[in-house]
Amino acid sequence: MLLEKLQEYGSSDVYPFHMPGHKRRTALGTDAYALDITEVDGFDDLHHARGILAQEQKRYAEAVGARESFFLVNGSTCGILAAVSAAVGRGGRLLLARNSHRAAYHALLLRALEVCYVYPQIGSFQIQGSVLPDDIEQILSADKQIEAVYITSPTYDGVVSDVAAIARLSHAHGKPLIVDEAHGAHFGFHPFFPESAVRQGADVVIQSVHKTLPAFTQSAILHLCSDRVDGARIRQFLGIYESSSPSYVLMAGLGRIVPFLESEGNARFERLAGYLKDFYRKSRSLRLLHVLQEEDFGGRAAVRHDASKILVSTRNCEITGKELYERLLRDFHLQLEMYAGEYVTALCSLMDEAEGFERLLEALFAIDATLHPREDKPDDFIRRTYSEKEQIMSVSDASERQLTAVDLEDSAGRVSGGFVYLYPPGIPILVPGERIDTAFVEDMRKLQARGLSPEGIDGHAIKVVC
Repeated sequence: MLLEKLQEYGSSDVYPFHMPGHKRRTALGTDAYALDITEVDGFDDLHHARGILAQEQKRYAEAVGARESFFLVNGSTCGILAAVSAAVGRGGRLLLARNSHRAAYHALLLRALEVCYVYPQIGSFQIQGSVLPDDIEQILSADKQIEAVYITSPTYDGVVSDVAAIARLSHAHGKPLIVDEAHGAHFGFHPFFPESAVRQGADVVIQSVHKTLPAFTQSAILHLCSDRVDGARIRQFLGIYESSSPSYVLMAGLGRIVPFLESEGNARFERLAGYLKDFYRKSRSLRLLHVLQEEDFGGRAAVRHDASKILVSTRNCEITGKELYERLLRDFHLQLEMYAGEYVTALCSLMDEAEGFERLLEALFAIDATLHPREDKPDDFIRRTYSEKEQIMSVSDASERQLTAVDLEDSAGRVSGGFVYLYPPGIPILVPGERIDTAFVEDMRKLQARGLSPEGIDGHAIKVVC
């Protein structure tokens, strides 16, 4: 049974360098079943909040500096859908960072939106980086039909864009800025971590509280920060995309965040900052494995990285990201968040303990001692994998067409009928309506050879428009 498997995992010695941010270290103090209710008298209604839920959402808004905050129990996904739907009219045009989560692309599909992409930098370690303000300015100056700007900051890997500059540029062109800050709910509470987009001029900010703070999985929040996006439309679309039977257990977890941060947050963040500084300093002595440092995320502009996302690169040695991930779990009982072709990611939060960092360092040095340098030159194909592709038709048009499955090897020249992405993090490599080229086919073979399984490719078959 699933419950038994969860109990077994929860009582094991496996250390969780993964979501959710509570790291299995907090509890509500009673059986969750006793707290699971519906909208009974005295407990308010999330979709028409006037009582205790309204009070707790207001308290969160005041804590982060938002005009209004909306609890989300369907994760950031429903907040992203609502934000895009409220900010852009049906059939309208959105400027979208190409490294956005698939939920943003689903908003394109549901609202039949046209899209213009801005592409992030790709750093020296093949990590998708920040979106440059100059690129935003160039696109907005050339395309007057754009109704809103949407970026992801921080990225799944912790790379932060210059939100303040992008907000100023967007507003100068009369466009609202939506920021997917799903992985940055902890921003703004301690100077060791970046400032939140809420306080940098963004108009709507969506945070997955459960990713980096002690809240239950699916717990998220949407912050409305200005009147550039209509609050009434936000409520309207949340009523469409979010469950009409929201979990009071999840909302209770969200309601605990601000009091918890007020009482324990500073001390816990101070402790986490100390752990991370020590970890990054000691990890510099690794021989072949490389823990990415702040300077590794640079590019055409100064980039800040959220240090709570620890990335370990395998580019210098004959081991893949998947192999490192599996060795850490099998031999050292360390469960990391994800692996990619040439790196792994460990997610940290203010609930982590010294034990976790000590065990991770010990494991990395032990593995590092067994590795050999790679003889071939690292392949920079990731830079091409997420590069610009020819857009033949809109996402919604392609999704409505009749589709057929063809062999990946025979797909070059055809128009994609579905999404292709790696999950996590769920960033589309290929979008419905884009032309498949020979480089894409080659890249998918390379991903599969590294032990990765791109979603949207069933074995060797891919869906294309007839």
